[in-house]
Amino acid sequence: MISTHWGYAVAAWLFTVALYGIVTSRNYVHLIVCLAVLQSSTYVLLMLIGYRTGAPAPIYADIAPGTPAVDPIVQALMLTDIVVEAAVMALLLALAIQVQQHAGTLDPDRIHFLRR
Repeated sequence: MISTHWGYAVAAWLFTVALYGIVTSRNYVHLIVCLAVLQSSTYVLLMLIGYRTGAPAPIYADIAPGTPAVDPIVQALMLTDIVVEAAVMALLLALAIQVQQHAGTLDPDRIHFLRR
């Protein structure tokens, strides 16, 4: 039970640190890395939600009916979350490369075509 509370504390700490990094970021690559850390806080949270002490994997061929097992929906959500994060990070890094090539900087305050 205590490890669960520590897990939620780790998820909250990762979320808070990443959110602070996003708010104070002065570089697009730093912002993207902070978004990746923010996403990893959801991994920790999903692991905590789906974890059951002493429960086997959700392969129901060899366990008796009514036996508690780890929730397979949470595992599927975790895999989906990882795939979505990889796609989003690839897209954001490609956009950061394009901004660097056109503006010569990754600092949002120094990019002239973003100002009015």
